[in-house]
Amino acid sequence: MNALSIVIGAICVLIIGYRLYGYFFTKKVLMINDNSPTPAHALNDGKDYVPTNKWVAFGHHFAAIAAAGPLVGPVLAAQFGYLPGLLWLLIGAVIGGAVHDAVVLFASMKRGGKSLSEVMKEELGPVAGFCTGLAMLFIITITMAGLSMVVLGALERNPWGTFAVAITIPIAMLVGIAYKKTGNLLITSAFGFILLMIGVFVGPYIQGTALGDFLTFDRQTLAIILPVYAFFAAALPVWFLLAPRDYLSSFMKIGVFIALIVGVFFVNPVIQFPAVTEFIHGGGPIVAGPVWPFVSITIACGAISGFHAFIGSGTTPKMLNRWEDIRVVGFGAMLVESLVGVMALIAATSLHPGDYFAINANPAVFATLGMDTVNLASLSQSIGMDLEGRTGGGVSLAVGMTQIFTGIPWFSGLSSYFYQFVIMFEAVFILTAIDAGTRVARYLIQDFLGDVVKPLKRTDWLPGTIFASALACFLWGYLLYSGEIGPIWALFGVSNQLMASIGLVVGATVILKMASKRIYVLTCLIPLIYLYITVNVAGIWMVKNVYWNSLAAGYSVLNGVLSIIMLILGLIIVVTAVKKWIYLWNSPRFVNGKAIRV
Repeated sequence: MNALSIVIGAICVLIIGYRLYGYFFTKKVLMINDNSPTPAHALNDGKDYVPTNKWVAFGHHFAAIAAAGPLVGPVLAAQFGYLPGLLWLLIGAVIGGAVHDAVVLFASMKRGGKSLSEVMKEELGPVAGFCTGLAMLFIITITMAGLSMVVLGALERNPWGTFAVAITIPIAMLVGIAYKKTGNLLITSAFGFILLMIGVFVGPYIQGTALGDFLTFDRQTLAIILPVYAFFAAALPVWFLLAPRDYLSSFMKIGVFIALIVGVFFVNPVIQFPAVTEFIHGGGPIVAGPVWPFVSITIACGAISGFHAFIGSGTTPKMLNRWEDIRVVGFGAMLVESLVGVMALIAATSLHPGDYFAINANPAVFATLGMDTVNLASLSQSIGMDLEGRTGGGVSLAVGMTQIFTGIPWFSGLSSYFYQFVIMFEAVFILTAIDAGTRVARYLIQDFLGDVVKPLKRTDWLPGTIFASALACFLWGYLLYSGEIGPIWALFGVSNQLMASIGLVVGATVILKMASKRIYVLTCLIPLIYLYITVNVAGIWMVKNVYWNSLAAGYSVLNGVLSIIMLILGLIIVVTAVKKWIYLWNSPRFVNGKAIRV
């Protein structure tokens, strides 16, 4: 199997899915039209509610939803072979993820751009709304830990990479200040991008120096540094660090994956992995469980992701200029993210399986697999660092992408630069998600505890901001410091897919209330049923076999408790929803399954 066939096939599937199913879902099911103003027009305040060109809105939405998940999840799921991940990325995105994102965006816009918990409260009552808000807090906390785990493997004992990533922080601040002072977006953007490139190319010269020794960190030290950084990112004004970092990273995201697609067309690498591996029945060194349910848990972003609901009921519904833009922004951006996931899967599976597992498994575990490395020694030499045992998915993705780029003759001698650039590319995206996610967690904490301590409700109250930011960072920082990528990523996957289930619950409720045919509810119910069963099977399996199994490597009573709490919250929401669905299904407005005018 060659990579070019997969890329062309995936692009065709996604285009057909958008053109046929996307139009059916938005036109027939949601009955979208532009007869009424969007919240961006009706509530235009020039700050949060601002009518925005659909391509600008698409860029914002895509940059916000496509963080590290579609990069890392497919890489870790390559353990099962290339076929399970590829099928889930394509089928899950068209049938599930794009529907989820579009319907959450639609539901939020119908209610003036309110958050998902507020929408849930209006649709299913205060109990479901409270459970949704609490689930969102759990999920955002676990998401931060899961994404940060990738940075640990990439930057551990890597002063060049650490320098390249660390320099992006003052660069983003300089860009933020420069833009605020001058208002010239083009010059400040070019200035920031040039400085980023300088950071990568200066990196080799700090190795072996006092600065290089200072920036050589072990995993435990990095696990402390990241939450401390996130505290300041969450507490500082948004224009000072978060916004310019998001903006600069969007250029890198689009540019790198266009380059990767071009590289695949130019090099056409051979997929070294079999369609399925021996680990489809479980017992793998990266993901302990079997291919089902864990391929759908390991690959969340890129197929269907509950994290998208934070964005789809957050900033994006306040920006759309026309209702029709939901198709491009909600449905379309998810399919583009699926393509990103496919490219990450190709980069991972273009490595020899022995090299892949040597990078992603603990050395002691790899020694028990009976595999031999093939190109790992030469890859380590050309990149300039030891690659063995750098778990987390980020390193193997960087190595796979580097191998594709350096397959082009002009770039054959630039392996180390390509590798460190991709490491910076991944880490900047993860830090972007950490910036935004920790800030969202801070808001959620202030909302919840603000019912007890009233001043906490005010986001401009400095003591409340500091306390909530510190608490948010401590919560996910503890999980990060005490965990390993396999168990933590599974916990992230379960929580994230539970959030996606909640989004589909909202979608099914909205469709039953307004659709012209009640059978249209199946567009949400089919992916919901699959996803909800998958989440519960995976969650119970992890609690039984890993979290509460003292002999397992990922033994953690806390992770087990968190899993049980989340599954209970999900059950309460689903039971409440089913009662409402039965009532709506039997509504007098439906005669022979079709809506009638009353």
